[in-house]
Amino acid sequence: MARSTSTDVLSKQDFERTQTAITAIRNAFSATVVGQEALRESMLAALIAGGHILLESAPGLAKTTAAHALADAVKADFKRIQCTPDLLPSDITGTQILDARTSEFTTVLGPVHANIVLLDEINRSSAKTQSAMLEAMQEKQTTIGGKEYKLPSPFLVIATQNPIEQEGTYPLPEAQLDRFLLKEVLDYPNQDQELEILSRMDRGVFDADQGKSPLTLDDVRFLQQAAEQVYVADSVREYLVAIVQATRNVEPFLGPEWSNLVEMGASPRASIAFLKATRARALLEGRDHVLPEDVRALRHSVLRHRVLTSFEADAVGVKSERIIDELIARVPTP
Repeated sequence: MARSTSTDVLSKQDFERTQTAITAIRNAFSATVVGQEALRESMLAALIAGGHILLESAPGLAKTTAAHALADAVKADFKRIQCTPDLLPSDITGTQILDARTSEFTTVLGPVHANIVLLDEINRSSAKTQSAMLEAMQEKQTTIGGKEYKLPSPFLVIATQNPIEQEGTYPLPEAQLDRFLLKEVLDYPNQDQELEILSRMDRGVFDADQGKSPLTLDDVRFLQQAAEQVYVADSVREYLVAIVQATRNVEPFLGPEWSNLVEMGASPRASIAFLKATRARALLEGRDHVLPEDVRALRHSVLRHRVLTSFEADAVGVKSERIIDELIARVPTP
């Protein structure tokens, strides 16, 4: 496979360090969370790639527990924000409080100023509050009283939304959806996993500090820097761009009937997301280079929230994942 033109090279010693760190995080995560390997790998990929992740599932599938476990594994500052319709932007970013004794304003930073932030039921917050989060996610800063405050590094937003209950919700605008590096749709645990959950509850595992690891935020920063040095062949770059381009011009690949099912294709931010996420996945798979299979494995996570389906698609029950699969099957693999 041809190498990319990057002059950065991930040394053997640095690569071995990445694998040691990844193993430690996985072990700490699995000590707390039963199953949910796909969730673990997606959250790790988002953390390593320096992006954000949107989780969609029914309640009770360990999303909050998983976020806690990831934060504990790397000794990150963790905050949880329960989104509600009356949540104000200042409740997230922070505000200024007047000190009556000095007649001066004091800035109090909000919960978004943490390394890992869980936004529970993000689609319950108003558009004004979502816009405040948009600045934090994209610019990695907040503005309070006209002054900018940088967010800590690393910074990861894990947002959740319930696809079933829609009363009192505000659909996320396309611009904010596009800011999420990945979107994962979680499923219920199988019978063995659910029995293991009950067994761990009886043993008091969830009440104990089981997810200890020797890692710190410095290890996360190292993983992020190492991911930038993962090789991506020019042929793989062309492949992922071809897939993104195909979502914008469906008809040559699938015909006019399928073209009518797509309201909007993915933006160039999808290509950037593919590049970052596939590099992270390569490290997670124990490689220092990206393969086409990394692109295919991440197709739903990167594209499902960026390929918008039409009313006609909704009427016939065709979801974005189906369209993505059809396109992937027709774009030539290098």
